[in-house]
Amino acid sequence: MKILTVLLLAACFLVTLALGAQNQQLVNFDFLIAQGELQLSTLLGIAFGSGFVIGWLICGLLYLKARFTKNRLSKKVQKQQQELDQLRAEPIKE
Repeated sequence: MKILTVLLLAACFLVTLALGAQNQQLVNFDFLIAQGELQLSTLLGIAFGSGFVIGWLICGLLYLKARFTKNRLSKKVQKQQQELDQLRAEPIKE
């Protein structure tokens, strides 16, 4: 599965490079506080790269949140299992 993911990412990167190689004209790009002239290929690369990084950050944060939740719940289950084992070991009171 990891190989498929790496191949997919490599294919996306190659498509981006191919698009960049075909788009060398200059375009005006308005930033929030400034304006600049960039090659369209550079602008496409920046957009792709920043989107890739933002996506990985979001997925990473969600993964960490899930891991912390899993660890917390595992500890809770382990504690409840120990309590249940103690209750089973005690003699029945009548």
